[in-house]
Amino acid sequence: QVQLVESGGGLVQAGGSLRLSCAASRNTFSINNIGWHRQAPGKQRELVAFSRPGGSTYYADSVKGRFTISRDNAKNTIYLQMNTLKPEDTAVYFCNADVWYYTPTNSRKLENIWGQGTQVTVSS
Repeated sequence: QVQLVESGGGLVQAGGSLRLSCAASRNTFSINNIGWHRQAPGKQRELVAFSRPGGSTYYADSVKGRFTISRDNAKNTIYLQMNTLKPEDTAVYFCNADVWYYTPTNSRKLENIWGQGTQVTVSS
């Protein structure tokens, strides 16, 4: 009943930048905790970045100083700015969020939602 739709992935050369977006559907009331995960071929999904509504953030050591997680509350959209990309950043990236949304009966419900994933490929 609520969706997160990702965009912004693609192919980029090493050293380049990409910005991933993750937009919540129109029936969203607010978004609490947000995160970005990635999964490379043959590897487990890993947490890349995480942010609480109060502003505290976490970054995996492998992306610290290069990636920035952010949100636009007015647009119910979360972002991952990725700079100085490396070939080892190649993966499918997934957004994840705790989303308050309106049900068809106009009540509010909280669910943990995943985006569909977007491919990021960094060439050397």
